[in-house]
Amino acid sequence: MEDEKMTYASTPDMEKESAGPDRRRSVPGKVARHANDADEAMKAFAGHEGEVLGVDEATSKRLLKKIDLHLMPLLCIIYGLNYLDKTTLSYASVMGIKRDINLNGDDYQWLSSMFYFGYLAWEYPTNRLLQRLPLAKYSSFCMIMWGLVLCCMAGIKSYSGGLAVRFFLGVFEAAVTPGFALFTSQWYTKREQGTRIGIWFSFNGWAQIFGGFLAYGIAKGARLHGSAIAPWKIVFLVTGLLTMAIGALFLMFMPDNQLNARWLNPLDRRLAIERVRVNQQGIGNKHFKAYQLKEALLDPLTWAFAFYALAADIPNGGISNFFSQLIVSFGYTPEQSLLYGTPGGAIEVVALILCGYYGDRFGNRLLISISGLLVSILGMILIVALPLSNHVGRLIGYYLTQASPTLFVALLSLIATNVAGYTKKTTVAAIYLISYCAGNIIGSSGTLNTAGTTDKVQDPRHSDRKMPLDMCRPVSLTDTPTDCST
Repeated sequence: MEDEKMTYASTPDMEKESAGPDRRRSVPGKVARHANDADEAMKAFAGHEGEVLGVDEATSKRLLKKIDLHLMPLLCIIYGLNYLDKTTLSYASVMGIKRDINLNGDDYQWLSSMFYFGYLAWEYPTNRLLQRLPLAKYSSFCMIMWGLVLCCMAGIKSYSGGLAVRFFLGVFEAAVTPGFALFTSQWYTKREQGTRIGIWFSFNGWAQIFGGFLAYGIAKGARLHGSAIAPWKIVFLVTGLLTMAIGALFLMFMPDNQLNARWLNPLDRRLAIERVRVNQQGIGNKHFKAYQLKEALLDPLTWAFAFYALAADIPNGGISNFFSQLIVSFGYTPEQSLLYGTPGGAIEVVALILCGYYGDRFGNRLLISISGLLVSILGMILIVALPLSNHVGRLIGYYLTQASPTLFVALLSLIATNVAGYTKKTTVAAIYLISYCAGNIIGSSGTLNTAGTTDKVQDPRHSDRKMPLDMCRPVSLTDTPTDCST
């Protein structure tokens, strides 16, 4: 099965027009309903009626190089910050935040989960806004706002204040993943999208590497030389201010689509649209279409994708929010945990880039990406099955679990590639990411800190809820679609 052959599309009913005048008179009634909601690509060719554009291989490569140069750095850096900012709490958890704001019992679990409650609550509305508003401008607004909200974490004095900040952090970060999937589907052909999505998603791993070194440097510097404010507050301020700065650059340089790309001349703008004509999806439509919403809700693949996101991200909810404490539970110091978490990011980078590249090369993203999920299952087995005294082996197991996003990213890329119709595309993406949030909420509240301890994470092998969580990835593997054709 080749991914690019699957037809997961949404098209309005169309009547074939006969040559007879009576038949032609029956068409306008159908057409009139959609006369004012044509794709944005139509604007590029206004005034150029009759012009025939052809994109040869040399022109396509030239445009692709220019598009990569201007889009990919911003997409990659922002997506890395997206991951870093939501997991900064994990670094703070071993740097004193639990003591300073008096977290007790299950408080830390709920503090980490509150991000996903905000994400879940705003995911569908933000997808509608991504469709309705200028894509780059709305995305930039959300980036700047989540950087500002993250800075507010440095000022919290209580558990309730932390809950409020984490909720709004989730609200503003909810636009990033679906928005970036839309950017990718706008600018790249189907054969190019899997690799690009894998590259910008892999910056989760680069962010984990950067964040680990940043937190370790701040913690060690504060221990050796002291600091005016708590080290965990410095981490929030540095990452928040960095996000706001990059968000401002995104606002300045990222175009909403090909029509307002300042780094393309008028002819190249039309050629950039022409080269993605093969996708048969256009570059955007700002009008809500109820029939596409209905198709999205009735399509079995929508719910197969949703079930996978739910099951696969239950373990992720525990690991991503508790990884620093998990490493401490292996027998390392809190300061060491900040440094020793970084190789896991490298595993994620390699897994995502390789699976994205070979998935596009062989035309089968799903089967290639399953390899990453299998590696992560092996990692979970090592964490649970190795003796408690085998600190290194269990740490390696944690590293292997970081290959798990490969299949999640492959399915996300298929939504970008194969779901046609902007209302349907944004609806399917919203349902997929809402399920992702639900899985992370369950995982955050059901693993690692199940004993309700505040200073030490319960070892996962002794958790009364460990087995259901360990089984989630094997179960999600059985849900992976093997044939995505309709």
